[in-house]
Amino acid sequence: MPEDSHPALQRVRDAAARKGVQVDIKVFSDSTHSAAEAAAAVGAELGQIVKSLVFVAPTEARLEAVVALVSGANRVDIARLAAVTGLSSLRRATANEATEMTGFTIGGIPPFAHKRPLRVIMDPDLGRFPIVWAAAGTPNAVFAVPPGTLRSLANATVAPIAESAERPAGQERPRADGARTSA
Repeated sequence: MPEDSHPALQRVRDAAARKGVQVDIKVFSDSTHSAAEAAAAVGAELGQIVKSLVFVAPTEARLEAVVALVSGANRVDIARLAAVTGLSSLRRATANEATEMTGFTIGGIPPFAHKRPLRVIMDPDLGRFPIVWAAAGTPNAVFAVPPGTLRSLANATVAPIAESAERPAGQERPRADGARTSA
């Protein structure tokens, strides 16, 4: 296993330690950038992988960021996330915006330890697993944690933000701005 002294990994360890939690970060020589890669690397189900996805919305003062923690098997329903956050013009952050808001690059964004305090919304589906795996600050590092501890570390609000499984394939889904997109 490669060196695990990257400053981003230490930020994650330090942030967890401030809340009394020790995280055991696993660093791989291959990428854990995608949920599928992470699941394969740790031998977990896709649903056990935590995707930390950054969304932004313009407000009067600035661009406001929200981090959605969603099961690797799920997709965020932007309309649901917008309803939960009260940000009607919510959209997926660009790679540069995500890095600017969190201090981490896409594929390695952890659920906490961000550059500045961000609102975090967590998919309740993660709670069906005893252990979930999240990015640890780089695109090849992850750590395991019980979902309740993850919620505490991220100061997350648990809310239904994933697309409904009942939506038939090909059916359009509403976007946060009211427009519709096909599946």
